[in-house]
Amino acid sequence: MEKKKEVLIIIPAYNEEKTITALLEQLEKPEISELADVLVMNDASLDSTNWITKRRNHAVVTHVFNLGYGSGLQLGYKYAVRKKYQYVIQMDADGQHDVCNIPAIYKALTTPDKDGTVPDIVLGSRFMEGSTEFPVSAAKKIAFVWFRFLLRRGTGKDFTDPTTGLQGLNWKTFLFYSKYNNFDDKYPDANMLMQMSLLGFHIREIPAVMHPRVTGVSMHSGLKPFVYMFRMTFSLMAVWIREKILKMDVEKGYDLEKH
Repeated sequence: MEKKKEVLIIIPAYNEEKTITALLEQLEKPEISELADVLVMNDASLDSTNWITKRRNHAVVTHVFNLGYGSGLQLGYKYAVRKKYQYVIQMDADGQHDVCNIPAIYKALTTPDKDGTVPDIVLGSRFMEGSTEFPVSAAKKIAFVWFRFLLRRGTGKDFTDPTTGLQGLNWKTFLFYSKYNNFDDKYPDANMLMQMSLLGFHIREIPAVMHPRVTGVSMHSGLKPFVYMFRMTFSLMAVWIREKILKMDVEKGYDLEKH
């Protein structure tokens, strides 16, 4: 009998037929396939994303309507809870996240720090020493600096890449995210780092290998980074008030410890 794998790789995808074949081929190599299963969250793509994934015998969930990035991730977390995975690693379908990051993130999730604490969340950073060089537009640089500042003021912690989509989560984290009102189903990003830091979850960053997008259009292209920056600013402020001042979610963290 094949040994059950501990790790589920969740890939939100929307019209990614030009890139997903190459990504799945890389994930099917023994060093990855022996470690993790793959789940593609197909967000009502109009192209062949769904059929490509099915032909390669990977799990795929297809939304009838376009629900957005965050909803796709949250449904993936629910799947991971139902299937009793221990770890989730989430990555993009557009080829920007190199699959060589998967073993590194898994190792970080299972390795205690000098205090004997294993992280609940591991972030693959584009901007640490050891990361590959990654080109960023001026608008995105402004957003990164601003989010780093807000997170430092709100949590007292420094994050080099507050908007990275390459993340590893332990079971406690994705169980928490899977529950109603614990996860931003539209734009989960720096606001989730604020929330989880203030709730006492342990977050670790590691350098990552990433590549520029070669096809398609980013959801943060054009003037969208400026709109996104304003939206995320208000979301960060709302999270800080909810967790730091009102302490609305403290009991939820206690409930997880009972599992």
